[in-house]
Amino acid sequence: MKEEYFDVLDENGNKTGEIKPRSAVHRDGDWHRSVHIWALNKNGDIILQRRSANKETNPNMITISCAGHLSAGDDSLSSAIRELKEELNLDAKPEDLQFVTTLKRSKKHPNGLNNNEFTDLYILRTNQRFEDLRRQEEEVSELFLVPYKEFKQMVENRQPDLLIHDDEFAAAFSILDEEFDK
Repeated sequence: MKEEYFDVLDENGNKTGEIKPRSAVHRDGDWHRSVHIWALNKNGDIILQRRSANKETNPNMITISCAGHLSAGDDSLSSAIRELKEELNLDAKPEDLQFVTTLKRSKKHPNGLNNNEFTDLYILRTNQRFEDLRRQEEEVSELFLVPYKEFKQMVENRQPDLLIHDDEFAAAFSILDEEFDK
């Protein structure tokens, strides 16, 4: 698999003009951008995925519907649409995605990977049938459809195999609670 290249950002999220390979960005702790997308159907069931066992960080953990890094030169919205198609075979148009916020995150992983990123968070309400989704096998080992209230319980109970992102959950819940937590 060909290595990805990322735009290097400054500590405020602005492009520096430097482009580096993914491995160097994570080795050096350079700031870069990613997207996280929460996909829900009209009933409020959220698509969750279990990360592949061969992922370099958080293998076999359950996480939100879709996530990925921005390749050099790409914009956030186009990257979110690309990741949905690649990871889930889910088609979306720009107007389908609701931008929520940008989160600034910094985490040093046990394997030495130093991840400093700005994560753009989106919500997608989709009518695509769960049965029509196809997971990207290199990235995703399993897909789940979980009712919104049940997902909130997983978070509140700090389910051990769930990747916890409290800042992200708070931002998404502040929007989705009005709709689905009645």
